[in-house]
Amino acid sequence: MQEIETELSREGFWNRPEEARSVLKERTALHQRLERFRRLDSELRDAEELYDLAAAEEDEATLADLHVQANALARRIERFSLELMLDGEDDAKNAIVSINAGAGGTEAQDWAEMLLRMYTRWVERKGYRLELIDLQPGEEAGIKSATFTAAGENAYGYLKTEVGVHRLVRISPFNASGKRHTSFASVFVYPELENEIVLDIDEKDLRIDVFRASGAGGQHVNKTSSAVRITHLPTGIVVQCQQEKSQHRNRDLAMKVLRARLYQLEKQKQEEKLREIHESKEEIAWGNQIRSYILQPYQMVKDHRIGLEIGNVNEVLDGGIDPFIEGVLLARGTRASKAA
Repeated sequence: MQEIETELSREGFWNRPEEARSVLKERTALHQRLERFRRLDSELRDAEELYDLAAAEEDEATLADLHVQANALARRIERFSLELMLDGEDDAKNAIVSINAGAGGTEAQDWAEMLLRMYTRWVERKGYRLELIDLQPGEEAGIKSATFTAAGENAYGYLKTEVGVHRLVRISPFNASGKRHTSFASVFVYPELENEIVLDIDEKDLRIDVFRASGAGGQHVNKTSSAVRITHLPTGIVVQCQQEKSQHRNRDLAMKVLRARLYQLEKQKQEEKLREIHESKEEIAWGNQIRSYILQPYQMVKDHRIGLEIGNVNEVLDGGIDPFIEGVLLARGTRASKAA
């Protein structure tokens, strides 16, 4: 927080609107987290003091109330701890979710549609906003694929834990023989990047040199230093213009070229970022499922990454996937802490 306050007081900071908005947004988020921590800490201290008093006086009614309050407070602390782990560069962004049926025709397509419903219900439970981008219906039932956005705070941070292959085991409703059937579908999640690239060029990042322009012949050589060369120091991009007789005009044209070059660079960075995320999708193999949903001969959903098993399959398929999401995030946080 101190670093941000120092940044805000730095000379020329407010001359860069886009950077200022980004820093202020981060400052607001950190301030809100700090206030939540202080409230939770205060409530915990108050509860401890009240517990000591109630225990000393053997006040059973107060102790019973405190037990309920403590459980609620523990859940809030756990949620807060979870949110602190969502500190990745893209975690706060909206999520773009893609579901694709695996091999197996109607069986797999029906399973893909069940997954779409599961995530739709989860989005509704979280109070997020869902927008369907693309839907490819199956030939007989279900869907071949679907893509949607989940818009809300930390949507990508939560849903990125769902990336992988999801496996369903059940008695096939499409097979008269009543045999068990295994179906697969893959889920992939992208962060929703900003469509608009806003360029804020700081004059301090520019080195501007002027020189005499060269011409086709001696009589055309510019006798004054009207040519302009601009170097963007952070990126090393160099542009120059010497076509106009006016130094001011050459500078304007060079800045126009520089803006175009920087825009293209930022666009390329975004495309490379999405490509890196997309390429990791190739690592998803049908034999490496992250979660199995078993409907017959017994009912259970098991996350193979953390070993968590839940017997209420209907609740999970109705959007109750938070225990898996939270479990994976906590496991990753623990591993990161040990590595550090």
